[in-house]
Amino acid sequence: MGLPTSLRPLRHRDFGLLFFANTVSNVGTWMQTIAVGALVEGITHQPVWAAIVAVAAFLPIGLISPVAGVLADRLDRRRMMMVTNTIEAGNATALAFLVASGHGTPVLVTLLVLLEGCVASLRLPFQQAIIPDLVPPEELLAATSLGSTQYNLGRVIGPALAGIVIVAGGYSWAFVVNAASFFAVVIALVFIRLPAPPGHDGTGVRAGIVTGARVAWEEPGCKAAIQLIGTAAFLVAPFIGLIPAKALALVGDDKHAIARATAVLTTAQGIGAITGALLVAPLGYRFGMRRVLAAYLVLTPVAVVGYAGAETTALAAVAITVVGGLYIGLLSGLNTVVQLQAPVEYRGRVLSLFFVALGVTYPIGLLFQGAVAGWAGLGPTTAVGAGVMLIVLAGLRATQPWMFAALGASTTAAAEMTLEGDEAAVPPGADLDHPGHGVVEGGGRELVAKLPPVTATGDETGFFQQPEVLGHGLPADGEAGGELGR
Repeated sequence: MGLPTSLRPLRHRDFGLLFFANTVSNVGTWMQTIAVGALVEGITHQPVWAAIVAVAAFLPIGLISPVAGVLADRLDRRRMMMVTNTIEAGNATALAFLVASGHGTPVLVTLLVLLEGCVASLRLPFQQAIIPDLVPPEELLAATSLGSTQYNLGRVIGPALAGIVIVAGGYSWAFVVNAASFFAVVIALVFIRLPAPPGHDGTGVRAGIVTGARVAWEEPGCKAAIQLIGTAAFLVAPFIGLIPAKALALVGDDKHAIARATAVLTTAQGIGAITGALLVAPLGYRFGMRRVLAAYLVLTPVAVVGYAGAETTALAAVAITVVGGLYIGLLSGLNTVVQLQAPVEYRGRVLSLFFVALGVTYPIGLLFQGAVAGWAGLGPTTAVGAGVMLIVLAGLRATQPWMFAALGASTTAAAEMTLEGDEAAVPPGADLDHPGHGVVEGGGRELVAKLPPVTATGDETGFFQQPEVLGHGLPADGEAGGELGR
């Protein structure tokens, strides 16, 4: 009996190594996220500071990712990921020393979070660009969903450990654990091998960015996904960065109570996200990704309104569990559209623009909602943002129907393949340990590569779906996003 659809990428050694290493690493990431949020919120008691810290972590994505996307199409991706993870370990160590020495002011902590955001922004396009090299195309959607799963496993385990560590030893120990956790990824990268990137095309960095933007704009699915993620990131996603502020509103000014409530809400969101990430691939294959994405786009803001109105920690935890599952499905689905439709030679650049849309609009929306929440209240602010999202979607559906049709298009013939059984899912002769390296002698992927692309037709069967059989789909966050690791 084969593995379920959502777990099939784990058959591949390299993907499995990074999956488990990144799970360890993301536990550390979430320990630090909880510690930083609780530390700053406990010192300032101002919702806007939670927003400022989150902006410092995410804003560099919009500034650095376009350059990193060009580099990801040219430089050794494995080596760059090893270097960036090592730098991030050093940054977490510096944060631990700063807080332990009593100099952990909100401004200095935010500056170190900003530095971490810069390095992570450099790493992100490299990290996303390797996913199609780790699994065959027909398992790309499941691989992206598993990336979201491991990221959110860290979201579940990390806050619980953070609460224990903060109470037992203080905030600095959470940062020490995070520093050590980065080396799980570094060690895993030692044992995997990746194909060389496309290489330098003779253009400069600026010209490479412009070319990537042109390619993304001309590909309808990429264009639609980038625009929709930007809209959702501005209007809906700020609930993530404002979790410490929600905890403050629920439990009052006690620092330990804020830390516990923040951990509960973050863990609940993680549980929902894990469930949602494991469901998105089967749902996409079964009902068509266009239909599933349309449902996520509508249901996510509706659920956020419910979360905004929760007045107890228990109710908020239930509501954010639902929100977490829906939002991660939305992110994974839109990310998958980009991975599917971006040309291989421009993959890093087009993906970087997806994360620019996320990384720029999210912190701007977060900062705006955090400031408004200071005088209008957090609940009404979050609810109004979600309501505006629904109005925008209705307007786009009426005036730009091509956007939603493009989400159901695939530019790869792998969408024609079937999920019925392992033999159909893996071409004969495929190298299961290193699927991104093609097939060995006599394999079938060369034939697949010669098939004509599938184009948008408006067919109501939707993304990945064919009559009578289930079709193959293909990939952050992670957090963003659902990402394969950090």
